[in-house]
Formats: sequence, C-alpha cells, structure tokens
Amino acid sequence: MVEIQRLSTTQPDFEQQLRSLTDWDDGATHGVESAVAEILAAVRGQGDAALRYYSEHLDGLAVESVSELEVDAAQCQAALEGLERADRDALETAAARIRHYHLHQRQADWEKTEADGSRLGQQVRPLERVGIYVPGGKAAYPSSVLMNAIPAHVAGVGEIIMVAPAPGGHIAPMVLAAAAVAGVDRLFLLGGAQAVAALAYGTETLPAVDKIVGPGNAYVAEAKRRVFGHVGIDMVAGPSEILIVCDGQTDPEWTAMDLFSQAEHDEDARALLICPEARYLDDVQAAMERLLPDMERSEIIRASLARRGAMICVRDLAEAADVANSIAPEHLELSVVEPERLAASIHHAGAIFLGRYTPEAFGDYCAGPSHVLPTSRTARFASPLGVYDFCKTTSLVQCTADGAAVLGPIAARLARCEGLTAHARSAEMRYRD
Repeated sequence: MVEIQRLSTTQPDFEQQLRSLTDWDDGATHGVESAVAEILAAVRGQGDAALRYYSEHLDGLAVESVSELEVDAAQCQAALEGLERADRDALETAAARIRHYHLHQRQADWEKTEADGSRLGQQVRPLERVGIYVPGGKAAYPSSVLMNAIPAHVAGVGEIIMVAPAPGGHIAPMVLAAAAVAGVDRLFLLGGAQAVAALAYGTETLPAVDKIVGPGNAYVAEAKRRVFGHVGIDMVAGPSEILIVCDGQTDPEWTAMDLFSQAEHDEDARALLICPEARYLDDVQAAMERLLPDMERSEIIRASLARRGAMICVRDLAEAADVANSIAPEHLELSVVEPERLAASIHHAGAIFLGRYTPEAFGDYCAGPSHVLPTSRTARFASPLGVYDFCKTTSLVQCTADGAAVLGPIAARLARCEGLTAHARSAEMRYRD
C-alpha cells in the first residue's frame, strides 16, 4: 500500500492539519549551524588551505593546489562533443528555449524630462561576477546548470563561476556539457558550505562573487543565509514541491506520475493533490500502487509520500484555488477543463502549469522559464529566478536651476520637520542667493 495522508476541507481541524503539512523546518539544527560557522570562518581566514582540507575530508578529493579542482573549458567542450547525438540535441534545444524565454525579461534604461528641464531615470547594469551552485549527491543535475547560468548570461554578467560537488573527483559528463552550453566561464569541483564560503569571500584561487544562486542541502542553505549581506543570494530553497488541482477528469496514472515526479527528489519533497471528487482520489491512489513498484526511486517516493504527501478533498474548484493560495506552492498544475479561468484566481505560486498536457516535468527541463522557484510558501512574496536577479538598477536624478527652485523648498521643509538642519540648508542653497 502507498501511504499518503487524506484531508478534507470539511474537517473541523483542516486549517491546523494543512498548516502542519506545509510548515517546513529547514534543517538548520544547532549542529548544522555550528558546522557551517566553523567552515565559513576557516575559508575566510585560511583561503585555499581550508578548501584543500575540506575537499579531502568531506569529498575524498586530495589535491596539492586548489587550481587542480578547476575544470577547464576544453574539458567541458570535450564532454559536450562526447555526448550521444540525442543527448546533445536535447541539451542544446532546452538551452535555446530557456535563452529565448529569458530574452523577454531584459530591462532597459529609461529617463524622462520634467517641464523645468530636470531629468529622472533608471540605469540597469548586470552584476560583474556571480557564483552558480549546482547540487550533486543523489543525482546529477545538468538542468540546474542551464536554469541558473543562462539567465545570468542573458543579463550580461561579466563572469559566471560554477561550483559543483564531485565526491572522489567524479562529475557527470552531462553536467560538464551543460556548463559549456550555458556559457559558464569557470568551473570548480567544490561543494558544501566551503564552496559557498569561497564564492562569498574569495580565496587565492577563487575570486569573490557579487551574488550566489542555486540550491543545495541544509549546509549549503545555512551557508547562503549566513553570507547574505556580504554577497547577494537568490533564496534559501527548501525541498521541491508540487500541488496538482484536478477536476477528476485527468487520467489517474498521469496524475500519479506527476506526483511521483516531485516525490522522487528526496524524502522531504512534498506532493499534494486537490480534487472535489473523492472517488478520483481513490483512483489516483490505486494508480500509484500499480505504478510505484516499477519506479527506480520507489523507496524515496514511498517515503516522501508518507511523510509529506497528501490528497485533499474540497467542495469545488473555487475552494481548491483558496487552498492553493494558502499553500503557495513552488509548482502548481491546473489539470482542469478551463485552466486559464482557474489561474485567474491564483495569487501565490512559483510556476503554474496550465491544462492536462502540461506536466511540471516540462518546466524542470525545457519549457523555458527557470526552474529555480520559491519554495516553502515563499511564493507569497518571491519570484522565480530570472534575468532581473542578475541586474541592479541605479536611480538617475539631474535638476536644473528651475527644478531646484521647485524641489528645494519641499526638501527643506521636510528636512526641518525631521530636525536635519544641514539637509535643509543644503537644499536651500540651491534656490536662494
């Protein structure tokens, strides 16, 4: 039997049960916090020497110099050329689609001239250097290379430095190939909190970056949290999650497999289904029980569904939208007759997949938008990774004498209200003889 929690909005304690299901402990235990603090301090103080130590003791990769951990561009290109034709075509086609989508996100400078001749505007500039963290561990993720690096490349970032864990020195050829396709400038076989520290503070071999993006384990997440402010970060990402809203008319096996697609990430992934038809929930559970034995990662899926999965019965699709907004999921599939209409009621989601023929898996690999999305209800205030994450804006202000005569009295009055006399006199000097 597949164990998965059943909930209904008619339960008196539904809100409490839902909150319990969606709350997330990010794993930043005292042990994680103290270990990360020690690693960050060591790398900041000892540079390359600390990186060599942690590479040997944590990744089993002993080197005489950190430069040995760098993979040169020729190796990445060779990995790309060594792929099977179908694999290379898939990688390059996905990259082209991701690049095309993100070209639409580029922002332009703008300015306007006031009636008195003064100018106001905005200047948009790319970051000079960014770090891309690509996770390893339980799987290889060439898609993460594309989804993090291509938006940075489209933004015009001056240098993209990628780090990726490679226990024992092994890294998947597809990951190297993806680095070549995505325009990564430098790649280091480094993982964990030590890689985040190197990107944030710089060492003799790795230059410091302006921003770090990309997901990782609890140690990586805690390291990113701690270096924020010294450098920018994209987000502190939690486990992957999917919420499917279905009207009960989609093939149950399709829905079951879509739930599996997130549950197979790891035991903490969350897979949820909402439907107004209780019988359909039964059909999906039966489909899961038929399909699960054939899944390669069946034990991970089974554990994920038992720990954090749920099937939720609602009164109607309007209530389903309300529940979905409360959950604010990373991935939201609207597997219904009129998905566009239902989508109009959705205010909080990282990405919305419209209709029965749009599985979330398309978004993970090749639809176009970055799959780096807000998790753990942060879609209430956060957005997907995009070109805008790799740019910064600067305000432009230029006043003429006539403009100073208009703004000066206003600024001086407000400054005196705040007790800041020097501000007031600075403004007054621009319009008084």
